[in-house]
Amino acid sequence: MTQGSLAGKTAIVTGAASGLGKAIAERLAADGAQVVVADISENGAAVAAAIKGLFVKGDAAKREDCRALVDAALAKYGAVHILVNNAGFQHVSPIEDFPEDMWEKMQAVMLTAPFLLTRYCWPAMKAQQWGRVVNISSIHGLIASPHKVGYIAAKHGLVGLTKTAALEGGAFGITANAICPAYVRTPLVDNQIADQAKTRGIPPEAVIEKIMLEPAAIKRLIEPAEVADFVAYLCSPAGGVITGSALTMDLGWTAR
Repeated sequence: MTQGSLAGKTAIVTGAASGLGKAIAERLAADGAQVVVADISENGAAVAAAIKGLFVKGDAAKREDCRALVDAALAKYGAVHILVNNAGFQHVSPIEDFPEDMWEKMQAVMLTAPFLLTRYCWPAMKAQQWGRVVNISSIHGLIASPHKVGYIAAKHGLVGLTKTAALEGGAFGITANAICPAYVRTPLVDNQIADQAKTRGIPPEAVIEKIMLEPAAIKRLIEPAEVADFVAYLCSPAGGVITGSALTMDLGWTAR
């Protein structure tokens, strides 16, 4: 990717105050995009300041905050070209113990919010005949593991949303893709390690080796910058022919 390849483009990145979202926001800004950093955490203000972007604080679980996010981007920059739905969180427990309110919040943040934000960005993308929707799903958008029913259901649904958006967007120059990484070295994964260790009664080191990396051919965690590079490619002119895909970055997990 050449620097400036996204010059003149405006991108919204959710969950961009830290971890993977922060890496994506920084990479898109490095490629010339004007980036709207969206997060419930005030830490997003520092991220936005560092990349000369716009910080919009909001809760992805609230419809009015999703609407306000897109309105703020349009008011500031006059357009939205790229939407990266990255915000998410994890909870680990068996189905019989899975809190009902936790289920509802996970679907709201990781499935309903991407739908709403796509819907709200759609008219601007159609009008300019150009758009990129990149949904950060997960390898767990394609397969399942025990004790993650809320996360896995939301991420599977996100893949379906992606495919539908791709079919409807093709005539208007809008692409939609889902990236499905295995475990990325982020605070979210650090929390998962601790949760899995507690749920399974094993040390954290054993969670990484025996659970997270056991199915993978490449025995390491993915770095946030590697996923950010892939997002940038999909948003570039070179990525314009890729749409409707659930693209794995799974260290060979699903090659079995």
